[in-house]
Amino acid sequence: MSNSPQNIGPGWFPDPSGTPGLRWWDGTTWTGLTAPPGPPPGAVPYSDRPPLTPGTPVYGLFIWLITLLPLLALPLSLTYTPTIKVERLGPGTAPTLDPMSIYTPQYLAILGTGFLLYGITVVLAFADRRRLTHVGVTRPFHWAWAFLTYPVYLIGRSVIVHKVARPRGLWPVWVFFATEVISIVLGGIHETQILQQLTTQLQGH
Repeated sequence: MSNSPQNIGPGWFPDPSGTPGLRWWDGTTWTGLTAPPGPPPGAVPYSDRPPLTPGTPVYGLFIWLITLLPLLALPLSLTYTPTIKVERLGPGTAPTLDPMSIYTPQYLAILGTGFLLYGITVVLAFADRRRLTHVGVTRPFHWAWAFLTYPVYLIGRSVIVHKVARPRGLWPVWVFFATEVISIVLGGIHETQILQQLTTQLQGH
């Protein structure tokens, strides 16, 4: 199309084809989004993130892996049952926890798995952002936020996708919250059992 704006950011402009109405300029090229004559659509007045066309896929393998991969560490954590040892360093001294009874190979494996999953989710966030750009999301949530932890990227990404693809885009957030509740409940039960074992050991000394 001719009459392309020069050095102008995204926005609604008169349709350069001559058809009455407005057409969305994404900052570099004209898009297929149009609006009737008059003020820009009230839902996205001069927005820098135009809505996606209905049916545009807003989910995908990468975001679901980011959401569900952390669950891989849960079974390893729930099966971590150290044999806690309590010793007295001398006559009349208080019972002392032997740290080597906690920092077992399984404990180190849990830490290593956590670091590995952290790195994987950052890479997946990078791939997911590229995919969103490919399907037409303008300025998706930046993948580098995943360095702060994956929920930051997951929530920010979902909020922006929801804005341009209403009412879709929030399912990863709901799944994340559900898995967090399950993890907290199961983790709390497991930690209670470990604390009971420690209490029994202390009472025996």
